[in-house]
Amino acid sequence: MSERVSQPNVLAVLTDQQRWDTLGLYNSPMDLTPTLDDLGQRGTVLEQAITPQPACVPFQATFQTGMFATETGVWRGGLTLDEKIRTLPERFADAGYDVGFVGGWYLSGTFEDPVPESQRGGYTDFWRAADVPEFTSHPTEGYLYDEAGNEITFDTYRTDAFTAFGIEALDTLSEPFFLVVSYLEPHHQNDMWTFVAPEDYAGRYGSNPSVPSDLKPYPGDWYDELPDYYGMVKRLDESVDDLLTALDNRGIRENTVFAYTSDHGCHFRTRPGEYKRTAHESAVRVPAILSGPGFENSTNIENPRSIIDLPPTLLDAAGLQIDKELHGNSILPVVRGDEPDENGDVFIQISESQIGRAIRTNRWKYAVAAPKTAGWRGGNGDPASDTYVERYLYDLWEDPDEHVNLAGRPNYRDVRTSLRDRLLEYLREFENADPVIKHQDRGYSES
Repeated sequence: MSERVSQPNVLAVLTDQQRWDTLGLYNSPMDLTPTLDDLGQRGTVLEQAITPQPACVPFQATFQTGMFATETGVWRGGLTLDEKIRTLPERFADAGYDVGFVGGWYLSGTFEDPVPESQRGGYTDFWRAADVPEFTSHPTEGYLYDEAGNEITFDTYRTDAFTAFGIEALDTLSEPFFLVVSYLEPHHQNDMWTFVAPEDYAGRYGSNPSVPSDLKPYPGDWYDELPDYYGMVKRLDESVDDLLTALDNRGIRENTVFAYTSDHGCHFRTRPGEYKRTAHESAVRVPAILSGPGFENSTNIENPRSIIDLPPTLLDAAGLQIDKELHGNSILPVVRGDEPDENGDVFIQISESQIGRAIRTNRWKYAVAAPKTAGWRGGNGDPASDTYVERYLYDLWEDPDEHVNLAGRPNYRDVRTSLRDRLLEYLREFENADPVIKHQDRGYSES
């Protein structure tokens, strides 16, 4: 490591499919995350953090570019990020930062094959990654690739291996550095169709796991899977502690901005029969914590904020320019008290299961989807639609678990019209589109 520099280092930790309410600071009773809870108490917490895209691949595109997924060209799995789009690591590298990446990349379309250097988004100084780590690993063994495309194997729990690679990156990168550790956990293992905790961890939470109230009324796999899911979250928290300890041991923690979030949540096959890809809170609401230089004043952001605000926030924390191409806004002015924490709204794009769009305010959730005679899932091979129909309206103040869908109820037409108009503003601004959104006024609709 080089000597202490004036610009802060930046370490971002991304998890996969983690519900916000697994953290104690979001009122989980399970005591899974003492490390993250302590960071949140001393740092900054986004109390209503919303993903801009509740699916792994398009979320990664939004984080790495600061742009909504449809604007990156990677709005579903299997697509490749255009090398001409300027990325977050390229912005840091242009400012003299070393840049490194560990974990799941998803943006090259190479799947289990090595990611060519030209498709690594500008991460040139450290690389331990796979395009789709579900294809190169299982929970207790597998491999990632290094800078030369060589397989780097591991035979430990996958979260532990990714953490070890992250610590190796801290030994390799010079200050100032921008490092992303992108974990696969607590995502289920695709080819096993189950969640897998470290050995002996699921047993800690198997006797009486807390069941989130949004899950209880619905069939799904939460009854069988929550103990492992909670064990996976517990190990992630311990891994964060390992990364922070590594920063301490190198004497650089006080000069490192630390960010933690997830790509999307998990509704355990309750809405509608899968884990994500809907507008429900369990899919779109995620944890989000910032600590380190600029975030030490225990100032929480209470109103809804999109995770698309994270890239400009990290640039701002490093004193770097925020270009107009980025779709989000830095939260640092709010943290510093220079701007009010105003009641706002968040724009959400949904793909793969449907062509969906949604808006989340402090009180309301309003979601639309492209229609088809066969149902809502029609046309999901397209990035957008010229016609949408209202699908969901939830009053989050009265119904935080989203059990009662108000879409189609005539007495809420004024609310729906207002939210529709705001959603159309987002579509015009960020998709250059002006679709038709049809009201649903034919009785009550599905929950």
